[in-house]
Amino acid sequence: MNTSTLTPLRKAAFLDRDGVINIDHGYTFKPEHFDFIDGVFDACRHLQNLGYLLIVVTNQSGIARGYYNEQDFAVLTSWMKQQFAAHGVKIDGVYYCPHHLEKGQVPYNIDCDCRKPNPGMLTQAIREFGIDPALSLMVGDKAADMQAAAAAGVGRKILVQSGQELSSDDLQSADLVWASLADVTQITE
Repeated sequence: MNTSTLTPLRKAAFLDRDGVINIDHGYTFKPEHFDFIDGVFDACRHLQNLGYLLIVVTNQSGIARGYYNEQDFAVLTSWMKQQFAAHGVKIDGVYYCPHHLEKGQVPYNIDCDCRKPNPGMLTQAIREFGIDPALSLMVGDKAADMQAAAAAGVGRKILVQSGQELSSDDLQSADLVWASLADVTQITE
C-alpha cells in the first residue's frame, strides 16, 4: 500500500448540545425555546479556525418519552445550524440518540450503544469523518459526556459548568473544567 496517498485523519470538537450550546430548559424542541449560551458562536468559530470539525453529539430522550418526535428534532437542528451559519460557523455533523431504555416508548425503549455514556455517536462520527480521536476534544456538561469521550479515545475531555449541577466526582471525570464553552478560546492548537 502506498501510504503517501492516505488522507491524514482530522481532529474534531465533539459538543454536547443542551447545557453546552444552549441553555438547558429541559426537552427543548422549538426554536423559540432555544437560547444560545453567551459566547458559543465565537467559541465555535475559534475551534473551526484551529482546524477542528464541529460535531454535535446529543442525547434526546424527549423523543423516546414522546415529548416530541424525530421530525421536530430535525426542524430544530436545521434552524440551529442556520443560526451558526449566519455567524460564520459550520456545524459539520449532528448525531443524536433518541433512545431511553427505562423511560422510552416503543420503539425507542432499547439498550443502545449511542446513548451517552456509551460512545456510539462519537465512534460513528469518527468513522464517517475520518477523525483521529486522540487529537480531538469533547465539551460536555455532565460525567456521561466525559465517559463517552473516554470510551471513544477522545484526547481532551472538557466539562463546562453552564449546564448541570456537578459533583466532585463529575469534575474529576474531566481533564479541564470551564465556566462555559466561551472559555474554549484558551485553546491554541
